[in-house]
Amino acid sequence: MHLELRHLRTIKAIHDAGGLARAAETLNITQSALSHQMKGLEDQAGVELFVRRTKPLRLSAAGMRLLRAAERILPELEALTEDFRALRAGRSGRLHIAMECHACFDWLFPVLEKFRHAWPDIDVDIRAGLAFDALPALMREEVDLVISSDPDGPGGAVFNPLFDYSPTLVASASNPLAAKAWIEAEDLRDQVLITYPVDRSRLDVFSTLLTPARVEPLGLRQVELTAVILMLVASDRGVAVLPDWVLRDVKRQDDYVTRRLTEQGVVKRMYAATREEDATRPYMAHFLRLARTEAVKLQRA
Repeated sequence: MHLELRHLRTIKAIHDAGGLARAAETLNITQSALSHQMKGLEDQAGVELFVRRTKPLRLSAAGMRLLRAAERILPELEALTEDFRALRAGRSGRLHIAMECHACFDWLFPVLEKFRHAWPDIDVDIRAGLAFDALPALMREEVDLVISSDPDGPGGAVFNPLFDYSPTLVASASNPLAAKAWIEAEDLRDQVLITYPVDRSRLDVFSTLLTPARVEPLGLRQVELTAVILMLVASDRGVAVLPDWVLRDVKRQDDYVTRRLTEQGVVKRMYAATREEDATRPYMAHFLRLARTEAVKLQRA
């Protein structure tokens, strides 16, 4: 049995219209052509689908079974067609995000809140479990965007610049480093360094300061949450290096001091990595604009 979609549309049109003439008008074909389709439909099914001696024309038991299939399949097909149309128009899609930047959660959530109002049909998710494998996951299409400060990645990835930031040391006001105007690598040799639980190559304090100088801190303590890091710093359990915008509030609190790294200061750039084919999608472009705007607000706060 080889049924085609036109067969399903035919049987539904005849049932809904209650007669060949009105059904032919609905399908925009002649009544003769519709009769031919009916004959072809029954040949495909191998049974009679219509009770022809009744007015209006009725479906047989076999015809009713085929009608139920048509009523199930045709709406699904129409929905799928609309989904594809929306994808082509850029109104729907997927935005699954992985982040190599633990501190970025506080910045990202206001961006996503505005984004969901503008693009309600985009499926948004944060794939926290892929943070350690973010760029390979991007190329495997497990995620669609990676927040990273490292613009080195596989071919096929586009690194869209978002904003610049300065990695900044934060310490307790009672810590000896409070007397320093800026921080050099040697200043951390006798300090416990509190970091996020990521590989040290992903931490600004190592990549820009400690590793080039071949300096090891006195100890390392890994902490998941920014708020807990700051609580430990305030208790002088260690020091941390965080993006300057994360520290916008603590700069005004007496418990803390903040100091730039090196006399000249260090400036890094945050990127949103996407696949080449996704970079120009309308919803992706809008997300990037929102991300940049929110970052400017944070830096001005």
